[in-house]
Amino acid sequence: MANGQQRAGENLTAFRAWAQSKSDVDFREYVYRGQLKRSEIFAECGFGRSALAQNPAIRAELEELEAALRKRGVLPAAGGGSDAVDNKPAIRDGQAKQRRQESQRLNSLEQENASLRAELGKAKSMLERCKLMAAFLDETGRMPR
Repeated sequence: MANGQQRAGENLTAFRAWAQSKSDVDFREYVYRGQLKRSEIFAECGFGRSALAQNPAIRAELEELEAALRKRGVLPAAGGGSDAVDNKPAIRDGQAKQRRQESQRLNSLEQENASLRAELGKAKSMLERCKLMAAFLDETGRMPR
């Protein structure tokens, strides 16, 4: 079992990998009340909300990520003054996550289907070869070299 420092490093690595795998469009799905929704992030990263409180590196990187997203216009500006009323909140596509999961599943099924087709082709060629051997044995009574 990993100690606390190792676990913190693993959690930080998981968070970094998650953040790098997302585009601005993906981040728009996580916007909630002017910031990224922590519960969904941590669920996808595979650790609990307590990691944010106990791991200052994750907290700092999350704040940097949100600041970068604000600069790019993905997140609304912090503060919530009169500017926040004028800006419309980003519309979240509730079905995007499901479509992405279905797309990933479809890709894996297509790969599995292609590998099974290749395996079936090999099996058919082996069967044909065995049929030829059996026919030769029936005709001659000898095994070919």
